[in-house]
Amino acid sequence: MKATTPGPRSRRALDHSLLVLGACALATAVSVLSLAPGVSEASSHREAPLIAGDPRADNTDVYAFTSPDKSDTVTLVANWIPFEEPNGGPNFYAFADDARYNIKIDNNGDGKADVTYTWRFRNLVRDSANQFLYNTGPVTSLTDPNLNFSQVYDLIVTEGGRSRVVKSDVPVAPSRVGPASMPDYGALRTQAVRGLPGGGSTFAGQADDPFFADLRVFDLLYGANLSERGQDTLAGYNVNSVALQIPKKQLALRGNATRNPVIGIWSTTDRKGVQISDSRTRHDAWRQVSRLGNPLVNEVVVPLKYKDAFNTLNPDQDRTVKPVVDKVYDPILPKLIQKVYGVPAPATPRNDLAEIFLTGICKACGPIKADLNAHQLNMDADLKQIVPAEELRLNMTVAPTAQPRRYGVLAGDLAGFPNGRRLTDDVIDISLQAVEGAAQTGTLVPALADGDKVDTNEVPFGGSFPYLALPHTKSVNSGPGGDRVRQSSVRTSRAAGFGALGSLMLGVGGWRLRRRNKAS
Repeated sequence: MKATTPGPRSRRALDHSLLVLGACALATAVSVLSLAPGVSEASSHREAPLIAGDPRADNTDVYAFTSPDKSDTVTLVANWIPFEEPNGGPNFYAFADDARYNIKIDNNGDGKADVTYTWRFRNLVRDSANQFLYNTGPVTSLTDPNLNFSQVYDLIVTEGGRSRVVKSDVPVAPSRVGPASMPDYGALRTQAVRGLPGGGSTFAGQADDPFFADLRVFDLLYGANLSERGQDTLAGYNVNSVALQIPKKQLALRGNATRNPVIGIWSTTDRKGVQISDSRTRHDAWRQVSRLGNPLVNEVVVPLKYKDAFNTLNPDQDRTVKPVVDKVYDPILPKLIQKVYGVPAPATPRNDLAEIFLTGICKACGPIKADLNAHQLNMDADLKQIVPAEELRLNMTVAPTAQPRRYGVLAGDLAGFPNGRRLTDDVIDISLQAVEGAAQTGTLVPALADGDKVDTNEVPFGGSFPYLALPHTKSVNSGPGGDRVRQSSVRTSRAAGFGALGSLMLGVGGWRLRRRNKAS
């Protein structure tokens, strides 16, 4: 690995000057968090301590995958507002009209956004003086006069420092109030999908939360004896989603997805609040309050002390923050697994995890011997500008899989996580295996083979854009003493399957992306 393109073995690249920059970045972030007024003070992803005060700014998940039914496009999905109880009226769930929601694309590997899509929402109320209801009768269309509250948005794209509105006053699919209020919610969803100039589609609205997992993992790793597994914590809850389906050429470096197939993706939320610059304080500047790329990074990699600050940083700053980078190379979770379950933690430094989270996967990047989704694979990339940065990376030339495997790349399905993220990817189980070294050994850890025993979403996903399942209408909790409403997750029989998975792991098989020789 060249010193100009730091990889997992290049901790020397984090020299004194970078550490000084990192300390300054963290200090600024902490200062902003401590001085920001009102609700803007409590804005970050749920894994960070302050998020409870501002759920509408809370990024929950990001997905990026080649569209299975339109393989010349990429679908991008980002979700906000966790744990939306379906019957949470009378106001239900709206996007913030005083925030900016963003999906950002890095196509040259410098950790900075080359293409940014921004949603700005506006509220429309027909009668605020004489009504308290979200709707005053059955709603059959997005323009139905019975819909008392609605939202529209402008979609803005920023490239090369210049922004333009690509779609104005686009209607948002409303919260799903219930069967009496919205007898055909599927029709409302369809009406909220709109085409974009130059190709592609856009959507914003409520959806089933596509993340499936048993979050009792945080109770000392499933109760310290694996007794607390098999319950989808997110089942029955909804989220607010934005989604785009974009031609690959609009995302790729120099518009060429064949020569430059790798992109990095993350989402952010901006609010107006305190900004400190040159010893002056301004209260009207936009600032980033939430950030999400790869799943579970802030939850299980970033130490508690730095979680809120991490949400304010841009990916190009990541390599400068030593306390965070150190926890990629020497993560906390394997030590906890060893303490609780006696599974030996892999040796450090964890160059494989740095490859997954910071550089992308390539033969020259680290111990995972495959060319998959590192920006170095882009033929027109300037190798001197590529930096380690936490982004969800996608190789757009990997074709969709007809029958996706929930373990993604670990099961030989190269169209899955960590090569982008599909709705069906079981990121909890994948991450548990990866943190125990499965990505570089090519072998699943038997003691963790069952993972959280939640293998699929509680409802099927759709076959066309935006692919998300429709939002739920039944209460998540049936009341005191009642059973929580959920559908059983489909279990896959793996007794014989795991023995065969080893031959499908990373580094085995004939598929490799080949990059022409080029001078650095």
